[in-house]
Amino acid sequence: MEFLVTMTTQVPAGTSDDVVANVRRREAAHSDDLAEQGLLLRLWRPPVEPGEWRTLGLFSGENGEQLEKTLASMPLRVWRHDEVTPLAPHPNDPAPERRAPRAQLPEFFTVFTYRIPKDTWPDEVSAVTAREAVRAEELADQRALVRLWQLPAAAGQPRALGLWRAADQLRMRAILDSLPMSSWTTVQTTPLAVHPSDPGATSTS
Repeated sequence: MEFLVTMTTQVPAGTSDDVVANVRRREAAHSDDLAEQGLLLRLWRPPVEPGEWRTLGLFSGENGEQLEKTLASMPLRVWRHDEVTPLAPHPNDPAPERRAPRAQLPEFFTVFTYRIPKDTWPDEVSAVTAREAVRAEELADQRALVRLWQLPAAAGQPRALGLWRAADQLRMRAILDSLPMSSWTTVQTTPLAVHPSDPGATSTS
């Protein structure tokens, strides 16, 4: 299984800079170990307000219990709150052999919430869904689409998480508008900044 973990760190007031630096060094070294074990796949920094310290991590594990052991082993956990979102396979997720090597382009997360109009004929839904799959393959070949996962539904509405690469937010918007199901979705887009301990900096995915 794969999991998206939002890791929010709050260093206790009065903690010395030397202690913080030491914990961060140990965290970086341990992240390397977890990556070698295949438990930590990616790390990103999302937009934050001044004074906030937050990281998004893509982890792998047999189940939630193994994930918790992984997270508990990380040095920063003593100051950190973790929010875990389980990720399920998506039928349009590019196959591993089709995932392009890391390009020097900004990355984005998108959360899709699908709301198909009630009066839509099933044949139309099937046709648009098929076109969406074709378009996803095209975008993967163009190195724009990196990954797709299914998210837990919210208020009964199906959702999906996408990882993309695009030159800027304008280009990202154009990519999303090109999806056949765009008129049936609302999208939340999060620009991602590079994390210094990201395993993906030297690998594919």
